[in-house]
Amino acid sequence: MKKAVKLSLFMLLAFSLVLAACGNNSSGNTASTGGESTEGAATSDIKIAMVTDTGGVNDKSFNQTSWEALQALEKEQGVTVKYLQSKSEADYQPNLNQFVKDGYNLTWGIGFALESALGEIAKQNPDSNFAIIDAAVDAPNVESVLFSENEGAFLVGVVAGKMTKTNKIGFVGGMDSPTIKKFEVGFKAGIEASNPDAQFTAVYASGFDKPDEGKSAAATLYNDGADIVFQAAGGTGTGVFNEALDRKGQGQAVWVIGVDKDQSIEFGTDITLTSMIKRVDVAIKTVSQQVIDGTFKGGTITTLGLKDDGVGIADTSNVNVPQEVLDEVQSYKEKIVNGEITVPAE
Repeated sequence: MKKAVKLSLFMLLAFSLVLAACGNNSSGNTASTGGESTEGAATSDIKIAMVTDTGGVNDKSFNQTSWEALQALEKEQGVTVKYLQSKSEADYQPNLNQFVKDGYNLTWGIGFALESALGEIAKQNPDSNFAIIDAAVDAPNVESVLFSENEGAFLVGVVAGKMTKTNKIGFVGGMDSPTIKKFEVGFKAGIEASNPDAQFTAVYASGFDKPDEGKSAAATLYNDGADIVFQAAGGTGTGVFNEALDRKGQGQAVWVIGVDKDQSIEFGTDITLTSMIKRVDVAIKTVSQQVIDGTFKGGTITTLGLKDDGVGIADTSNVNVPQEVLDEVQSYKEKIVNGEITVPAE
């Protein structure tokens, strides 16, 4: 039976993550299928694992954020953490099954692409605990975490609408799916609210591990006159940033809006206008902590939005975004939280 819940602990752990932030020290690499953390020696019997989607653990997006959250948890709690990297959809079930066989206390599926595989493995192994990001799996041993990506995307849409000089704005999605569509639709709504005259174009790649496609899509948008491109594309988004870097080096005034984490840390503030934050890290730590504490809430589905601090914009936005624009973003945020504005999701 599905039970919708809201976990206030997400907000509490958000602050602890700031204090315990760590870099990506994965012992795996892009050619490997898995890795274990080297953050510290295990002092607990609890073992927590994650299976990536095809974007991989070094996608500079939500897979990487998830792994960093587990590494932080290992450092703080002494649990054992490990990941397996999926090179194709065929890897999902075997990777999930491997952690079941190895006796892990919780196995995460990172991304909506794992929904079917995780649901099947959970059904076959009712005594094992699972959790998933960006999908709702109705099973008593699965905790599902969803996000209101459309709300966070609306805010960066406001930024784009106010900051564009050409009145042309683009979007690159990693895959045409309901989850990524929420990013696109919310972003477009934010643009329309702040700048009705701006033109909007969306382009989709064929997957989250296609940086060449991301670069090509960004080139098309920039060539068409867009000066700001928002990417929600996982590893494919790296190509968007690379295209912007190339053009910036040639003196073109173009920007990228990052996703999931503050991507200016990775790609620099010269090309990162702002980033839409999606607190996957808080979700990972909160549910994993439940397993450690013996309070795992299998069979529940949690949706995190602006009012839960589950989505938002990067703290470094003030580097490139004027205060008057940030004030307008804050005003829209308050209206969304109090129900004056309902952001479309499809």
